[in-house]
Amino acid sequence: MFEAEGLDVPSLLREAGFDPGSLQRQNARIPVDEISVLWQLAVARAGKPTLGLQRHLAATHSKLGTVGHAMACCANLGGALARVTRYIAVISDATVLSMHHEARGCWMVMAHTGGSLPIPRQRVEYAILTAFMQCQWLTRRALQPLALEFVYPAPADDRSHREAFDCPIRYNAPANRFLISAADMALQLPTHHQALGEMQAHLLDDHLSLLGQATTSSLVCAEIARRLPHGEPRRHDVAADLGLAERTLQRRLQEESVSFQSLLDRTRRELAQQYLAEDRHTLTAVADMLGFVDSSNFFRACKRWFGLPPAQYRARIWDTDTSALAH
Repeated sequence: MFEAEGLDVPSLLREAGFDPGSLQRQNARIPVDEISVLWQLAVARAGKPTLGLQRHLAATHSKLGTVGHAMACCANLGGALARVTRYIAVISDATVLSMHHEARGCWMVMAHTGGSLPIPRQRVEYAILTAFMQCQWLTRRALQPLALEFVYPAPADDRSHREAFDCPIRYNAPANRFLISAADMALQLPTHHQALGEMQAHLLDDHLSLLGQATTSSLVCAEIARRLPHGEPRRHDVAADLGLAERTLQRRLQEESVSFQSLLDRTRRELAQQYLAEDRHTLTAVADMLGFVDSSNFFRACKRWFGLPPAQYRARIWDTDTSALAH
């Protein structure tokens, strides 16, 4: 996609510190912060704040591999989206997808975890456009989302966004997400094949195990991240969302030598790194997004996690970010 946008990709990779050979290694994982720096450099080089924000780019250059094939075997679009939500870790260990149903349809929510640098808005916009174009490819229909929301402020000119998504867009929202209508979720897929889909699901389950992403703790962390903006998650609520009895969840976590409280703390820490790297969030807002009842608890947690209060840690992140781009 960067090449299609006119960028010298080998030079870009060198500047971002990538070993080109690492991109060819099967099951290689690239840290989310390295991807963030790559996107930042690409946007700066192109001088284009809407880099990648065109339907034909997302449709042509973003392939979901086996996950996409497994989605195509589902009976309807809703089943396909549930499948990519289940297997997103095969594609990225830094991306979390979740589905939130309401009367009008289903919100597909996208979040990123594990990094300390802010996720460039262009990466998020391209990823959501890719997800939407995948829906069109699966159904062979010219779909239109009912709504789209971004956590970022509105750009000075959002014509490219409106052309790409062709739906009402809300900025400064609590989450990055788009709404698919109930009727579209029920659309039958012309490539439905139950037996083949089951075979591919087994392959993907094995792949998750190989990547270490099929653990109960990884599922718990994703559910904690989803629930945090609404307050501190309780173990019995997370268990219910995962379709487990609370005792079953506790036993499985014990088998993995972790506790629910340690996973809650780890998830908060990872998200705190991400939120503090973005100047659009006030410290009070970050505390709320992490489910703390007040800012003093957030202050003490930051001192324990990073050895610094949140304001000082934020300043250190920004200094590191500036240095990374300078080099």
